[in-house]
Formats: sequence, C-alpha cells, structure tokens
Amino acid sequence: MSETEGLEPLPAAVPVFPLTGAVLFPRGVLPLNIFEPRYLAMVKDAMAATGAANRIIGMIQPKSASGRKSDPPPLYSVGCLGRITDYRETDDGRILIALVGVSRFRVGAELERDTLYRQVMTDYHGFADDRHDEDALDAATRAGLEEALRPYLDARGLSADWEAIHNADDESLVITLGSALPFEPAEKQALLEAGTLADRAQTLSALMSFAASGDASGLQ
Repeated sequence: MSETEGLEPLPAAVPVFPLTGAVLFPRGVLPLNIFEPRYLAMVKDAMAATGAANRIIGMIQPKSASGRKSDPPPLYSVGCLGRITDYRETDDGRILIALVGVSRFRVGAELERDTLYRQVMTDYHGFADDRHDEDALDAATRAGLEEALRPYLDARGLSADWEAIHNADDESLVITLGSALPFEPAEKQALLEAGTLADRAQTLSALMSFAASGDASGLQ
C-alpha cells in the first residue's frame, strides 16, 4: 500500500493567504479574522468549492526580496493547507474562521490572476507523513524542550501553567509553542519546514535557547 492510499486527494492548486508571522502546522489550529475584500472572496469561494478544494486554503508567509517591497510580494517556498472547520459571519461584514492544518506543500507556478486573491500550483512531494500521526519524542528531546522554555519565558517576564505543559502530548506542545511564541518570520518558517516532529522540537529548543541567551547577555 502506498503512503497516500486510502487518504483523501489533495488539490493540485490552492488559493493562498500570505500572512507574515502566521504559520499553520499539520494538525494545528489557526483562528483567523477575515476582513479584506479579497480574502473574504477567497474564503467564500473555498466554502463553495467542490472536490479536493472544498473548504481548503493555503497559509503561507510572504517575504521581501532584499528588503525591497513588491506587489505582489514573493512567497516562501513552503506553506500549509488548511481546512476551514469553523465559519461564522459577523454583523459588520467580517468572517471568523478556524483552519486545521492538513499537509505542507511546496509552491509551484503561480496561476494567472482571475480572482482577487492569489492561487498557486501545489507539490506535496516529501510531505506524505504530514497526514499520519507523528512518532513521540524521545525523553531527552522532550526534556530539552521544557528546559529551554523556562529561561525563555523568564527572560520575558512570562509565566506558564507548568502542570499543563508537563501533561501535554508532544505534538500539541510543539505546535502550541511554535504558533504562539513571538519568533521572527524566518524562524517561524524554519519551524514549519522542519522535517519531523523531533526536528521541529529541536529547532524550537535551539531558537528559545538562543533568544534567552541573547536576552541574558543584553542585561549584563
């Protein structure tokens, strides 16, 4: 049996929502407040789409080229499909949605613009495991993650529910920290592109340790 046999097909092209600093991880949840006309149209079209594209949009970060702004901005090479699992229209014309991460994708050719929003071809090569449960972290990697978190939070005067952290499963903890902590866009992208849960946890630990050591040196 192939890695993807028995799984629902993924769309060959998707509308994309370029949003700096926001990454969606496979099986993660991302709430969004949609108010720009082009993205209101995108969400409504995704809700009405049929087949593999139904309720699917691609989250991806834009990047600047050598510090120069361009319109439309270039995109990072990897994003993540999100399925709309919660949808609510507000009285003032906004749409509130929740996306659940399905699979990462590599950006292929951008389609000719016939909509208000951008659309790209998708390549899922190398991301088959995104739709399968991840292996648990080994004890050392899990311990290193929690040990790196404490000085990172202390350096920022933040507190945490350590009982909840200890009790969280590995993937939920890594996704929550990767989504919520205020890393730079390039650092967020490195977390998204990490190959496995263990790779992502180790990258997360390294980012927190580097940030905490930098904060500490700045106080000396």
